[in-house]
Amino acid sequence: MQEDTISGNERQITPEEAARLAAERRERVDKPHIEVPEDDDSDVFVDEAEEDEEADDGNMSLVAHLEELRARILRAIAAVAVGSIISYWFIDEIMAYITLPVGKLYYLQPAEAFLMYVKITVFSGFLLALPVIFYQIWRFILPALTVKERVVIGILVPSSVLLFFAGLAFAFFLVLPAAVRFFMGMGSDALAPMFTLHQYFDFMLSILLPFGAVFELPLVLVVLARFGIVTSAFMRSKRKHIILWAFVLGALLTPPDVFTQTMIALPLILLYELSYYVVKYVLRK
Repeated sequence: MQEDTISGNERQITPEEAARLAAERRERVDKPHIEVPEDDDSDVFVDEAEEDEEADDGNMSLVAHLEELRARILRAIAAVAVGSIISYWFIDEIMAYITLPVGKLYYLQPAEAFLMYVKITVFSGFLLALPVIFYQIWRFILPALTVKERVVIGILVPSSVLLFFAGLAFAFFLVLPAAVRFFMGMGSDALAPMFTLHQYFDFMLSILLPFGAVFELPLVLVVLARFGIVTSAFMRSKRKHIILWAFVLGALLTPPDVFTQTMIALPLILLYELSYYVVKYVLRK
């Protein structure tokens, strides 16, 4: 009877103890989830994975920029090729036009005429494609610019093209004929001028391209003033020096007479003065 009571008591206690033991087991099971030491390592792995993804994104961004640069270069080359094809169809007219200052030309080697025709065709194609080339450069740097900078570049790009062509036209119609007349005047009864096609074309480029660059002077000064490197006061203080160097340049590129020197120096001085007034009254520098 007593054994039955004890066994009965044991049966009544056993469920409570079982519940307590079950609670302790749950606590022991839950404690690792609270501490989660393994989760710290997983967070590290997740962070490293995110960094790898970011690195991959950066690499993809660099690759995208390189692909865009490649596409822009190919478009510029294609524009030069199209311009060269167009120039080839008018090569006779182009040759007749560029030889106006000198007249008849000669070639001394069998392949010289053919090679010079190719060279002139490519150069003419480059001039025709120059607006496209500048546009491709502008489109490539456009994403890195602010809205205000885009407006400025949008004005500078067509202005640079127009100024470059203005310099080429000025040199071809004024400077080149004067220079040819000067050097042909060095001949005598014992010395007869005989210009080859190759020599004349190289001489023509040596005059045209520098003047195309010189006519970019207003654009360069405006950009320098925009960044605070040059001011109107500085330009005003250097005015006498610019006038002197303009006439020196005119004397170096033309025959030694006052009229021709003035014809060369005057546009350079006017360009400088134009830049001065733009910097002072438009940019307020």
